[in-house]
Amino acid sequence: MFDSIFRSWNRYWHPELYPIPDGPITFNPFLGIGERKERVANINEAHLRACKIPKAKWDFCADKLLELERCKMDHFPFMWKCKSESHAASMCYFDDYVLRMKEYERERRLMEREQRLNTR
Repeated sequence: MFDSIFRSWNRYWHPELYPIPDGPITFNPFLGIGERKERVANINEAHLRACKIPKAKWDFCADKLLELERCKMDHFPFMWKCKSESHAASMCYFDDYVLRMKEYERERRLMEREQRLNTR
């Protein structure tokens, strides 16, 4: 709990050192590393709309979510049979979270570096 208060405090008093979570990327995404593979959704918007998936769930893990929902419909009273699909969807969301946190941390460190270089 104290950690979130501390981060909010720092973000309030030093906005130049903390990026906006889920905000736009301010630095070159290839700065310091080689080529990165662009993330592409494995399912198109028309298919998601036809399957009546809520817009809040239209992300990179929508195909795993769709497989899980199909499995639940196929094995309705025995949804425990969909354990592998559930695990795949959970891991996809976890990997997405880790990637977003890495991007946030990268932005934060680059902002600190820029601030350090400007003060010299």
